[in-house]
Amino acid sequence: MKQAIHMEHGYRYIVAVCLVAVLAVLLAGLWNMLRGRNPNLSQKLMRWRVGLQFLAIAIMMALVYLLR
Repeated sequence: MKQAIHMEHGYRYIVAVCLVAVLAVLLAGLWNMLRGRNPNLSQKLMRWRVGLQFLAIAIMMALVYLLR
């Protein structure tokens, strides 16, 4: 029982890290776009955001499936 509680906290940590990564890339892309500097960098950061969002959703769905 105690191990299950620790594993659940670990899963929450993994999901939180994924969400923070998505937020960080989103804010970096928006900041770069608003400054009007390098549009190619903004596009690259937005593509990274989409990839990280996919990864975060895939991890969350896998955890929902496995922890049912």
